[in-house]
Amino acid sequence: MSHNTVHNIPLELKDSLQKEDAEEANYAVAEFLDVVLDPKKEAKLLAKLDTAFVPIIMLTYLTCFLDRSSIGNVKVANMPEDINASTEQFSTAVSIFYVTYVLFEAPWAVMMKKLTPRNILTGLCIVWSLTTIFTGFIQSVGSLYATRLILGACEAGLFPCLNLYLTMVYRREEQAKRVSYLMSCAAISGAVGGLLAYGLLQMDGIGGKAGWRWVYIIEGLFSFICAILIWFGLPNNPAEAYFLTEEEKWMMRVRNEQRRRYMGSEEFSWEEMRIAIRDPKLMFSALIQFCQDILLYGFSTFLPTILRGMGYDSLMSNVLTVPVYVWAAMIFIAIAWCSDRYSQFASYIFAANIFGIVGYIILLTVENTAVLYFATFLIGITTYTSVGLNIAWLNVNVAPQYRRALAIGLQQTVANCSGIVAGQVYRTSPYVLGNSFSLGSLAVAQVTVTVYGLYLRQENKVKEQIISGEREETRRVQTGDGELDFKYIY
Repeated sequence: MSHNTVHNIPLELKDSLQKEDAEEANYAVAEFLDVVLDPKKEAKLLAKLDTAFVPIIMLTYLTCFLDRSSIGNVKVANMPEDINASTEQFSTAVSIFYVTYVLFEAPWAVMMKKLTPRNILTGLCIVWSLTTIFTGFIQSVGSLYATRLILGACEAGLFPCLNLYLTMVYRREEQAKRVSYLMSCAAISGAVGGLLAYGLLQMDGIGGKAGWRWVYIIEGLFSFICAILIWFGLPNNPAEAYFLTEEEKWMMRVRNEQRRRYMGSEEFSWEEMRIAIRDPKLMFSALIQFCQDILLYGFSTFLPTILRGMGYDSLMSNVLTVPVYVWAAMIFIAIAWCSDRYSQFASYIFAANIFGIVGYIILLTVENTAVLYFATFLIGITTYTSVGLNIAWLNVNVAPQYRRALAIGLQQTVANCSGIVAGQVYRTSPYVLGNSFSLGSLAVAQVTVTVYGLYLRQENKVKEQIISGEREETRRVQTGDGELDFKYIY
């Protein structure tokens, strides 16, 4: 029996969802696969989900990235001198954050299912908020190292867990745009960070504290508010969210069952872990992300210092970051919308990277200040767009859930090692080494994106040949995204 819209689903099908009997539950699941939801009602449901979840997710990631990258804003406000940190020690403080960050990303992602999204996200947010506040009271380089290590360990869980939470709410073809909202916060945090730093640095001397100390104290308080929003605003089961009507909850169950193969079993499996580790898609994606994150961490952390090297004072160098970050966020959201609409990733990442290549060539070869500032806008296009799209690209091509959780965690673990590298290559103005390293990373990324896209196209072709009988089934992995009817998006 086939049912075409949400209006003509028989009552007995809905009632069967509440029963314990396995046979009746299985029958209900089978019926769900034939359901075609009313497009207008589903669009209304998505709008309600976006309104409820996206602002909390965006605000949380914004404050997280703000707490992490504000070290670049306070560098131009004499923080290193106040705690007697040399140039090398300050670079180490930037890099050391990523030591614990990369170690804890995969474990947090895998543990989210067991600890529940609300518990793990709220707990981590509380700890890093307090750590940020305490950073405003440090007196030595050792204290700075300690706070950066704790911050890295806690923030490590945020992005992979939020990313996985999105997969619990949205279909494959709906995710790139939502990931773009998340990653655009990294750009927006740069704009907010520049303005916030400009305002808070005016508090220099209030309460006997330097302006950079107030930057950390106030930002930490903002993050603490996010912990409260997470606890009350992100339910462990989005399909049963309090703001959904009974009909909308039923529609969420339909959507969940129809993407069951994408989500996979609720049970932990070591075999899924082994499959994820050996997956070529993870290897391609991690290498691309490592190269792109060189830009993300080098550009976002040191942009104020790069601008100061162009001749601007400490306050103006923070203010001038704002237009760059706003532009980057707007372009990223627009490109992600197109990527969702046309289900393409490789071509958009490749095209976005071209702007960054041109931008870095300008930074390395031109001396005119206005042209150099223009180059930062070109690099901004690449910095956030390519990072965000590559994450969504892995999201939609790996299944089931535990395999995806480990893949995302490991991708981020490998990629964020670039933060350690960025802290070391971006040392002294005019950052010739850092900018050259970023340019080289983009070149490697372009080659890898091309090969990765061709690999996925070939995998789809193999599946088609097996279905048509032209080829014998000899593949090692035939479950999850290895299913014959699971088409990879490239």
